[in-house]
Amino acid sequence: MTLQRPDIVIFDMDGTTVRHLNPRLLGVMEFLDDTSFKISRLWKWLFERKAKGPILLPCPDTPIKPPKSILVHKAIHKLRRKDVDLLVEPCPGIYSVLSLLKQNNTPMAIVSNGLGKGYGEDIIKKFGLGDFFPITIFREDIKNSKPHPESLLLALSKLGINENSKQTIWYIGDRHKDVIAASRANDNIKADIIPIAYTMHAALAIIEKGYSPDQILLSYYDIYDALNALLNNKRRIINA
Repeated sequence: MTLQRPDIVIFDMDGTTVRHLNPRLLGVMEFLDDTSFKISRLWKWLFERKAKGPILLPCPDTPIKPPKSILVHKAIHKLRRKDVDLLVEPCPGIYSVLSLLKQNNTPMAIVSNGLGKGYGEDIIKKFGLGDFFPITIFREDIKNSKPHPESLLLALSKLGINENSKQTIWYIGDRHKDVIAASRANDNIKADIIPIAYTMHAALAIIEKGYSPDQILLSYYDIYDALNALLNNKRRIINA
């Protein structure tokens, strides 16, 4: 498969848009995020519903927010009170890719399992990413975290893409769950959502799911070269 020129590009945040100064911290943060989300459901089952009925209920109409009384949730916020530039830095080469996409008027968005308040929103502001990402989806905005496709579908909806769209969307991510989320999103929309593996962890999922090796681009320098060729090709066709 030859990569198709994207009409929209969506980025994961942790490990994709920014990387942790302590690489081990990313895994810990994601584990704590996932754990706090699961514990919040157990908490409600034990103390609000008196341990009656199933622990997992159908998703409500409003996003689930972990209660502040959960110790794990408090621990995450305590860690995140540090300035974000002491925790993360932009991934090398990403600004070149973002600038290229912006110059070509390619809509962009961020979707993340992480919290926005006290973390994701601070990253956007600190590193000047708001100029590139008018749409950001964080944990507070969704009911189901990745690998569920909800965050991707919500971002596309906010970008004005409906389920009948036939556009091509790149989703750049660093984790197995990012590839799975893109695959599942493809089952819910006519647009072609192409997962792009930014790390070997995601690359294994690309191979596992039977995607093309062309979708493995392990640096933003490779991503820039691929996008530059595709976008320039489009311009030459138009000028012809």
